[in-house]
Amino acid sequence: MSRVLVIDDDAAQVDVRRLILEHAGHSVAAATTPAAARELFIGHDPDIVVMDLHLPKTEDGLRLIRSFRRRKSAIRIVILSGGAGDLSGHPELAMVDHVLRKPSRSATLLKTIAKLACLLLLIAPAFAAELAIRAGQPAEYVATLSMSGPGTDWSRPGHESAMARVRIDGEREFHVMLYAGETVHDYRVFLGRLTAGEHRLTVENEPRWSSPGASIQVAHLSADAARDDGVTERAPVLFARENTVGKFTDVPLIVYAERQGNVLTYTVIFSNEDGGTSTRGLMARWGRTTDIEYVYRLDLRTGEAIIQAKDHKDIPFNGRYDGLHPMLIPSTDNNMVSGDGQSAIRYQIAPVLTDLSEHSREQVMDERPLAYRVMAQELAREDKLRNFGAVDRNKVSDPRNYLYLEAKVGNRDSALAAWVRLAGETRWRSSHLGRVDLAIERDGWIRTTVELPPGTTPAKVAEIGFSCVIPQNDEKHFYLAGECRVEAVGKVFFLGPGYVPGKSIFSTRDSVSIPSGQMITFLVR
Repeated sequence: MSRVLVIDDDAAQVDVRRLILEHAGHSVAAATTPAAARELFIGHDPDIVVMDLHLPKTEDGLRLIRSFRRRKSAIRIVILSGGAGDLSGHPELAMVDHVLRKPSRSATLLKTIAKLACLLLLIAPAFAAELAIRAGQPAEYVATLSMSGPGTDWSRPGHESAMARVRIDGEREFHVMLYAGETVHDYRVFLGRLTAGEHRLTVENEPRWSSPGASIQVAHLSADAARDDGVTERAPVLFARENTVGKFTDVPLIVYAERQGNVLTYTVIFSNEDGGTSTRGLMARWGRTTDIEYVYRLDLRTGEAIIQAKDHKDIPFNGRYDGLHPMLIPSTDNNMVSGDGQSAIRYQIAPVLTDLSEHSREQVMDERPLAYRVMAQELAREDKLRNFGAVDRNKVSDPRNYLYLEAKVGNRDSALAAWVRLAGETRWRSSHLGRVDLAIERDGWIRTTVELPPGTTPAKVAEIGFSCVIPQNDEKHFYLAGECRVEAVGKVFFLGPGYVPGKSIFSTRDSVSIPSGQMITFLVR
């Protein structure tokens, strides 16, 4: 039978439910206050929680739901309330397994508990691995989890991935999505600040958020104190966006940090972008279909913290912290974040400290090419690929059919497009597909792509070029003559086997100006 925690501020109701459940063979702990419920949750380690939503107010109940789900993602939660409407509009509704309308018959409660208990037996996580950590002194720790998901493939619907659940000392827990499939991959995660002494890290399969039948295999575990001057200990905890839970989309792959003086900026690379820029637009304007968004910025001197919220607005971060880690959740389909709320899946991805003064943001992907593979697999699974040269809504070609170009540019009332000519041809192909709205208006290091025939090799690329256009045909811009400046071309490459960026076929530090309506070219060979 199951371990059940009963919570209600009505002591008489608690006693009645305890007797009913104990008579049915369950092990029962009972609480009449939120504080007692939290204490018993740790000591009793329940499989199922039966709770009144009003303790005595709804917010108390909502806090408990969030707390329970954060501590133990596989917990089953039954709510006794006036109905599901009491939870309508609250993210906690997605964290609840069953809602029983009061007054609920004893037989209905027992039937619900029995059903959830059977389900727990079916999805009980299989133990995978354990690591003993000896912390010599209090410090932030980072673990490297070398794992694979036998039989999983990010491109196959129904077989996408396994999810690992990581626990520290049997209490604190978070998750790791094994997006690398059957490939053994090092997933680096932060464990939070550990006190001096012995600690235990356990890794289990989390069937609730894995593809059906998926499992994990642990090749190696290790953990060390972070030695990056506080970069890791301030990295964000990131909850999965509510509408992605269980759907294997827009998963965070990489977190990187940049330090500029006293300011730390944390950016997340997601596998996809379900909203915002179209897939065609992403390849033209950003040179990839992953979503790269800065999420948190901290001034170490003043303590001022901001996040990138809805509509790309910078707002002060006034949310919760776990230690020094801000707790964030994407709140829009293009992964803008909020400091309010959480979901059932919690990520603690260790950040990579990066210097992008001489590269575009996509350099982080170049150095971790698995991101390109996952990007391509998600495109295939979501039916966003088309044949070369075809026009099919916002679908794109196989990412290996594109030439990737990185440049440092400056725009003055202008936008930039890249062009490519192949040897033996007079035809030029462009990044913006003849659409001014797909040209690049921003300054600094940029990335774009040009689609080429399948099988095109570096030796076939004869020339690359850049053209300058007026970004929009409204009254403000109609009479303007803009200018683009290409200050450098950092690299030009194809994706090779395994989606690994190939050797650059061209670069230059020569700076050139291009008046709007004109184009400059560079011989590659």
